[in-house]
Amino acid sequence: MIQPFPSIRVHIHPHSVTLLADTAWYALSSALLGSGFTEFRSLFIYRVDKEYDHPEPWRHLREIALEKQFPSPTIGLLTAVSLERTQLVRLEESGLSVCAIVTAGVSNATCAGLTLPVALGKAHTINIVTLVNCALSPAAMVNAVITLTEAKTDTLNRLGVRTPGGEIASGTSTDAVVVAHNGVGEPLPYAGPATTLGWLMGRAVRLALTQALG
Repeated sequence: MIQPFPSIRVHIHPHSVTLLADTAWYALSSALLGSGFTEFRSLFIYRVDKEYDHPEPWRHLREIALEKQFPSPTIGLLTAVSLERTQLVRLEESGLSVCAIVTAGVSNATCAGLTLPVALGKAHTINIVTLVNCALSPAAMVNAVITLTEAKTDTLNRLGVRTPGGEIASGTSTDAVVVAHNGVGEPLPYAGPATTLGWLMGRAVRLALTQALG
């Protein structure tokens, strides 16, 4: 069990990563279960087979959440990589603390705008969950998604990850991101790469993704 913040407990197992919060956290999420601007008391990443092709993966995740009795509301994500390779990086500066939790598999790497559309279903993916110890405005949460994506793509570039067609990869076809905060204090208005928060987020994701793919 890892406790990156006093109200958060993270459990990492080969087939699941579970995050449990004592109080509600606020998130902007692209996860299959618990998407959009939302709140959560639990978050989990579930490992599936490499050929996983469930017609309604969000329904499958809901069933898992009910079976495991995760506190509601919950956010659920999928991956096909061994979750023993999950990386957690926590950084802090000037009173700000950021924790990045990253799982990564790149066998279906893509390059946005160059890779042709394909049917979704494969679960090889990069999941990025970031936790921040202060409130963020809605605009800052969107800003954070941009910052995290830039850090992810540049890290893949520097690691030499390429698509099956040979293009420099910008991500995978099913990447997911969750930006979460605890709502404490006056909401920060920005989270771009020139801010302290953006720098911490970008740095944490770079470190975690590099380690996850190492």
